[in-house]
Amino acid sequence: MDYEMELSRALNAVREEGRYRVFADIARHRGAFPRASFHTEKGTRDIIVWCSNDYLGMGQHPVVVEAMQKAIKEVGAGSGGTRNISGTTHYHVELEAELASLHQKEASLLFTSGYVANDATLSTLAKVFGDCIIISDELNHASMIEGIRRGGGAKRVWKHSDLRHLEELLRETDPAKPKIVAFESVYSMDGDIAPIGDICDIAHKYGALTYLDEVHAVGMYGPTGGGIAERDGVLDKVDIIEGTLAKGFGVMGGYIAGSSVLIDVIRSYAPGFIFSTSLAPVLVAGILASVRYLKQSNQERDQHQERASRLRHMMADAGLPVIWCDSHIVPVMVGDPVICKQVSDELLEEFGMYVQPINYPTVPRGTERLRFTPSPLHDDDMMRDLVDALDKVWTRRNIRRAA
Repeated sequence: MDYEMELSRALNAVREEGRYRVFADIARHRGAFPRASFHTEKGTRDIIVWCSNDYLGMGQHPVVVEAMQKAIKEVGAGSGGTRNISGTTHYHVELEAELASLHQKEASLLFTSGYVANDATLSTLAKVFGDCIIISDELNHASMIEGIRRGGGAKRVWKHSDLRHLEELLRETDPAKPKIVAFESVYSMDGDIAPIGDICDIAHKYGALTYLDEVHAVGMYGPTGGGIAERDGVLDKVDIIEGTLAKGFGVMGGYIAGSSVLIDVIRSYAPGFIFSTSLAPVLVAGILASVRYLKQSNQERDQHQERASRLRHMMADAGLPVIWCDSHIVPVMVGDPVICKQVSDELLEEFGMYVQPINYPTVPRGTERLRFTPSPLHDDDMMRDLVDALDKVWTRRNIRRAA
């Protein structure tokens, strides 16, 4: 086999479909988020970032930066090993206690990313329970799908947030078999929010555990940042909560929270946890500061919701095909991968506005979009400039407007 030719053929197929990914080389300006520098062969220019998952700008917050600076001066850079072999620092212990408290659970466990947390936990539970059926929402994240696949057990897919279909699938399962209902709170591509309490009630009616991915909600919803489940007062109904430390909390990593025995099982059985070097203490120190700060400050959450609502209305008033939802996600439909990439390129090169095109396989073919994530730090002038730029590009390219 000509390996290089086969690899080139695979890349060409992606290019021909218009979904070849190009990484923007940017450097955020400390203390001036969402401003950043965009680096190209032609030079460097200032831009506004419109697609960061650092939803609240906590990656730039003085409390977080100062905590990380203090930690690196005190303990250095790396953790030194896996959690079992010298990689458990007191920062890790404190953060796991803080996250358990955040979700009103007995314990929590840190991972290097939210992806690893989902993959490791779901695959491990399926193997430990044996002959386990996992019922998964059809729009669940790739990390959940991969974890379910690697678990090797039976899988059922239920129509997105369709309570009737969920109950129908549960009713058809053997009552004696272990079951897990896996779903998300905020679905990040459309921005819709799951009816968590109702889903849990149906799952428990048929003896199933509930597994909730709150990655796009932790830090940003609820009185202390515990997510949609906290906001809706249903934390007690959720058996396992998974979250990230890289979005609302602004740093890096992932975690799960649940009963002490469940956390101990994942700690003891999951290869993705056991054999990974632990998060660097400098990162954990920053996360710990972010979690503690957001537990007592609602200012960022309130501003965040107001900014998202403001931008959504401005886009709608301009006739742009924005998807309406109740969360902080502001998606604008394009419906073609090539045009989506072209619009993204023009916004960046002509107007200095960076938003990454979202194409297949992240979203289904034909639903390609631009996904905007306004933060508390995007001001009205930035929003007006963005909407004006979008309006010009939409008109120039004759892209379909809102109905």
